[in-house]
Amino acid sequence: MLEIRDLHVKFHTRDREAVAGVSITIRDGEILGLVGESGSGKSVTAMSVAGLLPRKQCDFSGEILLDGAELLHADRAQLRRIQGREIGVVFQEPMSAMDPLMKIGEQVEEVLRIHTKLGREERRRLALEALEAVELPDAAGVCEKYPHELSGGMLQRAMIAAAIVIRPRLLLLDEPTTALDVTIQAQILDLLKKLNRESGISMLFISHNLNVVRKLCGRVAVMQRGVLVEEGDTDTVFHHPRHPYTRRLIDAIPTRRRKEGGA
Repeated sequence: MLEIRDLHVKFHTRDREAVAGVSITIRDGEILGLVGESGSGKSVTAMSVAGLLPRKQCDFSGEILLDGAELLHADRAQLRRIQGREIGVVFQEPMSAMDPLMKIGEQVEEVLRIHTKLGREERRRLALEALEAVELPDAAGVCEKYPHELSGGMLQRAMIAAAIVIRPRLLLLDEPTTALDVTIQAQILDLLKKLNRESGISMLFISHNLNVVRKLCGRVAVMQRGVLVEEGDTDTVFHHPRHPYTRRLIDAIPTRRRKEGGA
């Protein structure tokens, strides 16, 4: 489905590579977690897949294949055909990612306006279906609201609706629950599981929190300083980590015993 082969990315303003020879495969219907601390290269990897890499600001090499189509070196016209239609992206901060001057319904419909010839009524019908699929109450009412009128959790659901409205093959989720409280975070994770189960959409879920990844992803890849240091079945990596950095990430997960000991 998605193959990243020996990806290298080095920004002109940095001394070392942001991504140094990463190779990852995501199979059809799979949710893969990509974890690591800030600056580990996980978001740059996702940007490369999404076609959002600022090419004039960096040197890059390797291959990114989506069903055999090469993306990393594709021209802009080809990337525009794929962005949104085949690959949906959900960012960490929906308030900054969404246009504050556009109603939610218009933003959910935008990818349909760009990639299809559907009329206004059909676009609105599909937008309502997407908002209902992410379990937003009163989808018709939400369509008429502006981003500042929604809570953080509702905004993140609206972002997911905008990303899935055209039924992409792959969903890239860059820290989508980090800014949310624990209760809303759990609801978003349950929603993603449901979307994956019912639609078969593949997902790359990026996080610095291995505990969150454990709840959602069947497989996990661990990055440190641009290098992929460990990859495998999530439970195996969690219970039998091979790399010292992975062990440190696991040790950093808060537990009830640690919380009580520190109280």
